[in-house]
Amino acid sequence: MAIEDDIKSWLPSAQKRLGAFTLAPDLSRIGIVEGIGDGVATVSGLPHTRLDEVLLFEGGTRGLALRIDERRASCVLLGDAGKISAGSKVFGTGDIIRVPVGDEMLGRVIDPTGAPLDGGPPIQAERQDPIERPAPGIVDRDLVRQPLLTGLTVIDAMIPLGRGQRELIIGDRKTGKTAVAVDTMINQRASDVICIYAAVGQKASTIASVIDAVRAHGAPERCVFVVGAADAAPGIQWTTPYAACTIAEYFRDKGQDALLIIDDLTKHAIIYRQLSLLLKNPPGREAYPGDVFYLHARLLERAAKLSKELGGGSLTALPIAETQAGNLSAYIPTNLISITDGQIYLEPKLFYEGQKPAVNVGMSVSRVGGKTQAKAIRSIAESLKLDYSQFLELEVFTRFGAMLDARTKARIEHGKRIRVVLAQDEYQPLSLAGQVALLLAVAERRLDRFPLSVLLELKSGLAALLQNKCPRAVARIEESRQLSSEDKEALLQVIDGWLDGRSPEPAATG
Repeated sequence: MAIEDDIKSWLPSAQKRLGAFTLAPDLSRIGIVEGIGDGVATVSGLPHTRLDEVLLFEGGTRGLALRIDERRASCVLLGDAGKISAGSKVFGTGDIIRVPVGDEMLGRVIDPTGAPLDGGPPIQAERQDPIERPAPGIVDRDLVRQPLLTGLTVIDAMIPLGRGQRELIIGDRKTGKTAVAVDTMINQRASDVICIYAAVGQKASTIASVIDAVRAHGAPERCVFVVGAADAAPGIQWTTPYAACTIAEYFRDKGQDALLIIDDLTKHAIIYRQLSLLLKNPPGREAYPGDVFYLHARLLERAAKLSKELGGGSLTALPIAETQAGNLSAYIPTNLISITDGQIYLEPKLFYEGQKPAVNVGMSVSRVGGKTQAKAIRSIAESLKLDYSQFLELEVFTRFGAMLDARTKARIEHGKRIRVVLAQDEYQPLSLAGQVALLLAVAERRLDRFPLSVLLELKSGLAALLQNKCPRAVARIEESRQLSSEDKEALLQVIDGWLDGRSPEPAATG
């Protein structure tokens, strides 16, 4: 009887709790893993899976469906495959892959899914945006008008870049491609540009050196590092540049200026070729799939300068590509050259001769930036490229011991000083005023009668010299990006005054 009394007393409260539940049908799409290997899984039992849909495996690993047929779906894994085996369950999410975006990303190191890699707390992002987005239409774009200063004299004077441009950095392995990109990031410490660096298939030590360099010399609080390291899953490496571009687009759409560096797209193409062959897609030239051009075109087309109606923000892309033995006519380099607005070619011969950055001026071009070049530099550098090219041709003849007249000797000596001005040490980008002062001294031939050692001494102490002697002229040049006759005279007076105490006797000019 005691038990019956307990049941009678418990029953009303239990009925009340059960009445509070709302019963409704719940649909779950569950499939089975048929096979897995090399970062690719084949699943069945999910007939409604869409292309590029995110699939969730037992254990929490995610995958991205890249190939679908009538019975099966093949996907690339976005995480560890250790907990997945044949027969494991896989769930359809009905959603595409997204990455967190927002101001909270600044200063962080993340993977393309938004997971922090810097040991910091989880990111509380403003929202989640898809990594694949359509590029802005023609009517949504504006002309590229503003310069993007790299701090590298050889680029800002001869191959100028504009905000909203796509410029390819290309060259053989170990010729300083990443160094050019990192110096550009460091130079934005004095600007309002947000920098996003995407590391695709790079060694962990290389990625760490880039991050440390930016933290030591630049403004890391306005940078985002998206990492798909060489030891990460192939799916992580493949999605890295798209996720980084989405993060950069967030700032562009807010009306800000963003810089996206992708290091590098050659490894990205190799990863995609690997995935495509594992997915049994038909191979084409050099075993790359037929859509490898579209792979990079749909990414780089997202870089643009938006119209004023859309906020006027810009996204500048600096993709990096690697060549083999300087072969610019290879498959991936030609694809990227045709997609971008120009290229900066780094030549191994110049690098081994000690000319750094090893930019081959004759084979480098900027199809947009010439119209955006800072007027302070444009007024000086108009004939610089021609003088330098003529010097390089004349220098070849001097190696054969040819007899030279006085005019040719003077031109060669002038060219040697241009070459010294164009050389820069790593992590030491020059301000606009510093570049203007050096180019002005060379253009006015103030340094032709001095040995190269004097020019090297001037370069090393130029920033302090200008700040001490003509700070107002420096401030006006940095603010207006123009060179007035008054400021030009002030810079020349400072340089002439500094040269007065130096010996003009011709020394070994190398």
